[in-house]
Amino acid sequence: MQVFGSSGTRGRVTEELTPDFVLRVAAAAGTVWGVDRVALGRDTRLTGPMLVNTAASGLASVGADVDRLGIVPTPALQSYAADEGVPGVMITASHNPPAYNGIKLVGADGVELSVERLEAIESALLDDDPAYADWDMTGRDRTVEWAGRAYIRELLGAADREAIAAADLTVALDPGHGAGALTSPEFFRELGCSVHTVNAHPDGHFPGRDPEPVETNLSDLGHLVRATDADVGVAHDGDADRAIFFDETGSYIEGDATLAALADATLSAGDTTVSAVNVSQRLVDVAAATGADLELTPIGSTRIMTRIRELQQAGERVPVAGEGNGGVIFPAYRINRDGAYTAARFLELITEASASEVVAPYNGYANVRRNVHYKDEAERATLVERAGEWARGTEGEVTTIDGYRVDFGDAWVLARPSGTEPVVRVYAEAHERERATELVDRLVEVLEAAAASGG
Repeated sequence: MQVFGSSGTRGRVTEELTPDFVLRVAAAAGTVWGVDRVALGRDTRLTGPMLVNTAASGLASVGADVDRLGIVPTPALQSYAADEGVPGVMITASHNPPAYNGIKLVGADGVELSVERLEAIESALLDDDPAYADWDMTGRDRTVEWAGRAYIRELLGAADREAIAAADLTVALDPGHGAGALTSPEFFRELGCSVHTVNAHPDGHFPGRDPEPVETNLSDLGHLVRATDADVGVAHDGDADRAIFFDETGSYIEGDATLAALADATLSAGDTTVSAVNVSQRLVDVAAATGADLELTPIGSTRIMTRIRELQQAGERVPVAGEGNGGVIFPAYRINRDGAYTAARFLELITEASASEVVAPYNGYANVRRNVHYKDEAERATLVERAGEWARGTEGEVTTIDGYRVDFGDAWVLARPSGTEPVVRVYAEAHERERATELVDRLVEVLEAAAASGG
């Protein structure tokens, strides 16, 4: 796909992502869907109102009425779409910096579109021939103010509310000024938790921290956990479809350890779990220990969700899937990432043991990630080609599902171009941080040298 990457399409607003582009994507989606009503939501970014207006115009131009949900988490828009039986458009750049925005497309079942459906919309966009409605059949707007509250009710019905309330948990929450600030504090309080917050006012400048919930951005949450004697810390990205955790000591928990703990509590023999090519050995070990199969896909929620659907259609049971970035999927709930629901499932685990005890069996690995920026598509191709040459020149086992992953037995390293930013991401995992850092530094040095020399 040229337009839709690993999780929608994103870019710097007025540069890569212009109002005209958003209008054309919305019109193309409306043309392919051929429906008379579409849900439209956004996160807290400053450019959200502008782009929502252009998306609404694109949808209305092809005859679709628009339900404007306002600022909601992506999973809240997905919940609304499923309940109302309408497709949805979410204006969000998820974890990307404030200057970015983007578009996620959701089907009438509340699930992000499959690769096949996205390709159909992309073809309509590139053909640039929207099915404009006659002037008197263009769409109308209505404002929906209750979507966030309905989403909270759905979450409460899906979580083990009684067990969580009985544990009398204290939660430190950092929604990162994103859409989760409007729903997650209330949700955790209604679960019976005491809740303390930081960065919990919606603000598209993201003044307290960058939207990406990685350890370097979350020092305030660690301090809050310690200051309030909380049982757990929870952080979201900009549209709250991911959750990252801190334990009761205020220490960051690797997302891969959280995924392994949740998978271990959910998988049984004969099940299948799905993750991406940057999968941690933690999940590999859990799948083997539980007797479950592990399927790998290219990186990104779109690819993982598409594979889950394929496996379910083939009769496979997929109770849990996801990536180590906090994006966990519980298909029995919905085939989507949902930060608040993931957090509730983690709270269920810590009703019986502390957060540090829950993840202790999955420690012992260190993860390192760095980005190498590129200027244009030619340089991107050069970096990917150089990564392949380097990978094939090593003594490791090379996997090319998405980029180049090299397994060395004691460690692995992966280089692949991002689907949402102009960077090649380099990841590594090893038992020792020094080993992972060594592998990342070595490959980054190769890529930076290629960029500096023009190939």
